[in-house]
Amino acid sequence: MDTKRLIVATLLSAMVLVGFEYFMPKQTHQEVAQQAAQTNRQTPPSDARRPAAPVAGVSSQPVSVASPQAETRLEIDAPAVRGSIDLLGARLDDMVLRDYHETVAAGSPLVRILEAAHDPQPNYVEIGWMNLAGGQVRVPDATTVWTADAPKLTADHPVTLSWDNGEGVTFQIVVGIDAHYMFAIEQRIVNHSAQPVSLYPFARVNRAYTPEETGGYLVHEGPISVVDGRLDESSYKSLRTGATPPGNTSWTKAGQGGWAGITDKYWLTAVVPQQGVPVTGSYGYQANGGAGVYQVGFIAQTPTVVGAGATASTASHVFAGAKEVNLLEQYQSSLHIPDFWKAVDFGWFAFLTRPIFYVLDYLNTLLGNFGLALMAFTLLVKALFFPLATRQFRSMARMRKLQPKVQEIRERYKGDQMAMNQHMMALYKTEGVNPAAGCLPMVVQIPVFWSLYKDLYITIEMRHAPFFGWIHDLSAPDLTNLFNLFGLIPWDPNVLSPYLQLGVWPILFGVTMFLQQKLNPAPMDPAQQRVFQVMPVLFTFFMARQPAGLVIYYCWNNLLTMAQQMVIQRRIQGATRPAAPVPAPAQKPAKRK
Repeated sequence: MDTKRLIVATLLSAMVLVGFEYFMPKQTHQEVAQQAAQTNRQTPPSDARRPAAPVAGVSSQPVSVASPQAETRLEIDAPAVRGSIDLLGARLDDMVLRDYHETVAAGSPLVRILEAAHDPQPNYVEIGWMNLAGGQVRVPDATTVWTADAPKLTADHPVTLSWDNGEGVTFQIVVGIDAHYMFAIEQRIVNHSAQPVSLYPFARVNRAYTPEETGGYLVHEGPISVVDGRLDESSYKSLRTGATPPGNTSWTKAGQGGWAGITDKYWLTAVVPQQGVPVTGSYGYQANGGAGVYQVGFIAQTPTVVGAGATASTASHVFAGAKEVNLLEQYQSSLHIPDFWKAVDFGWFAFLTRPIFYVLDYLNTLLGNFGLALMAFTLLVKALFFPLATRQFRSMARMRKLQPKVQEIRERYKGDQMAMNQHMMALYKTEGVNPAAGCLPMVVQIPVFWSLYKDLYITIEMRHAPFFGWIHDLSAPDLTNLFNLFGLIPWDPNVLSPYLQLGVWPILFGVTMFLQQKLNPAPMDPAQQRVFQVMPVLFTFFMARQPAGLVIYYCWNNLLTMAQQMVIQRRIQGATRPAAPVPAPAQKPAKRK
């Protein structure tokens, strides 16, 4: 039964790793190398230049695209971002992040978070107003040329964009930006006419291409929102298949404030309406005969009414940047944005993945290296589960003592399975042994392993985090390869098969797993022995495609487990060692008569 428990524990570990292999999107050595060399993006299809479609209830105006030569732009120069605003349509459509690069390669371009409609991967934000049904107020649209009161937007100096509709109404958009990725927006209507004006303010995110979803089942990528306290995560496919004419809307939700946008694995573009105000969030899509346009946005449920000679305004925010966990939580607290942290996909086990992330992030701050933080975290986990591990090894020791009796029962009742099981259970009851107790520590630790893996994969804090030596990105696989002698042969084995990828750290993992098995008694069944011999090799190839940080964690964990096992076994042996026999008292010689 001791052997069976080892097999069960090994199979549980195999299920975890196979699950990682299934759910994790595959990234080969060749793909990583191509990403490192990439400096130019693919030319977009001609359909990408077509006008964007309005989300139902957001805008009745067509979205047109101007040529790059005709654009007039307002520069953005902030501590964390740089870019520009297109004054034709007042679009926020050009921005890169100063602190993030595409790859770890030297000279890699900065991550572009916003891109204009005529560029390869359009992703931009529009802000405007919509008429009441039957309304005749001339409102700004995508062809409107705005005037800025300053040449540059900085963190210290907001900029006001203005446009006069020629009918006595002036529209203004006051744009400010903080030291990170949050834009503060104020939409003003100045009514100099003799008639009241009623309009619906709106804001929306437009994406005029379908990105490759790299997160697999581990992380959500696509439309996302929190409206009326409820999180909604939709796919690009659901928008395409669910868009209903004539508004081409696939989803709507009314509530008090919230936020909505389009998320990638590490990046988010979202609009945040004024909290506490009734709004309607919506997702939409229009095929345009080709690339298509996805739109996610908000529109006010009640119009802004501006009397003659009066001015009215509404406030909102736009987030465009990296999904840094602590920063999102700061915005959630300071701007009262509900559940803004959920932009990071901690998943169903957020009650476990979030605390583990905080521990890792703190250890990284303390030690200055995420690899060392992983190792320190492993020590904490081992200390936490030490009582369970002690119980496991004690159970294994007691089961090992019962092996002769178990084998005797098997031989005696070889042809009667029911009788064999009854006598074994009676033996366990008499000896006070639980056969399943040895598997408990492994079962309990699986959620920890899974949460650690998810944190390592989804959080930007671990993106491009270096370790020592050749590991420059703990979130990517170890790119060294045994099959080209670790770079001595100028050949990429992945050209033949992606499974011909076997780095140094996965090999070390296989070695530690093999040594760990040697500490346990070998199975008596030859078939079971062969299974155990194959498992380290199989696991080595599984781990070759996993993030290097996870492989380092497992290697270190195996080493600590071996040390822990030896310490506990010595304690058990010392506690169960039979006492030395007490010598008999010496007899006095008989007296002679």
